[in-house]
Amino acid sequence: MSTVTFQQAPVQLTGQFVQVGQTSPDFTVVGGDLADITKASLVGKNVVLSFFPSVDTGVCAMGMRKFNEAAASVADTVIIGISQDLPFAAGRFCAAEGIEAVKTGSTFRNNEVLEAFGVKIAEGALANISARAVVVLDKDSKIVHAELVGEITEEPNYEAALASLK
Repeated sequence: MSTVTFQQAPVQLTGQFVQVGQTSPDFTVVGGDLADITKASLVGKNVVLSFFPSVDTGVCAMGMRKFNEAAASVADTVIIGISQDLPFAAGRFCAAEGIEAVKTGSTFRNNEVLEAFGVKIAEGALANISARAVVVLDKDSKIVHAELVGEITEEPNYEAALASLK
């Protein structure tokens, strides 16, 4: 198990956070069109998985905007923002913000993805949703970058995540 902080208070996570060099766990999230997005459907593309609590927070919204801006500079790459948000709410957010290059993935039907990646918050006010993390997969689903952000209210290192694609 890993520990992060939320507003400086320690928060325990369920599962073991994934590591660079490992093969990605299988996963299924629900896309904006309510269809499943699976690991198997993404083989052959680089994949950025941006896990976060909710688009209804400033830091999470900023992350979606920054990855959307960066998407034009990364070829053969799918960027997915993964949260517990329902696809309808995530879709409204993306439409209002002009986010078109980042897919949304909801864990509302498949919460086990959070435990598989070691980002599920186990306790406290945010129990059962995602901590903030970025995991980058190469075209063979190998993990080439894995960052579990130590403080949930802080942004990840976008540059390092995107640099791992080159």
